[in-house]
Amino acid sequence: MFSILLVLLIIVSVFMIGLILLQKSEGSGMSGSSAASMFGGVLTGASAGNFLTKTTAWLATIFFVLCAMLAIVASKSDISSRQSELRHELMQREPAQSSPVQEPVPEQPVPTPVSAN
Repeated sequence: MFSILLVLLIIVSVFMIGLILLQKSEGSGMSGSSAASMFGGVLTGASAGNFLTKTTAWLATIFFVLCAMLAIVASKSDISSRQSELRHELMQREPAQSSPVQEPVPEQPVPTPVSAN
């Protein structure tokens, strides 16, 4: 699921970058000449700008929704992997807990040699 959402996010990102580059900026942009020739002259001037703006808005919305979904999927998969690791650790500890507990044997202090001066 994560990889499918990631691929969709990459595709939406590439389309959004292309549409943003096609839009008219403050001075000159690719929207005026390229968009008209790219769409076969159907979209010219203001209609090309409106179409590109609306499409960019939709792609931006899809982009943010995909980002949120990726975050949710990633957090759930992270939690499930932690839970499985915890279960694995608990299963390994159970047999160790059933065996009798051995108390550590205290070490005898090492006598310090007395030097004869």
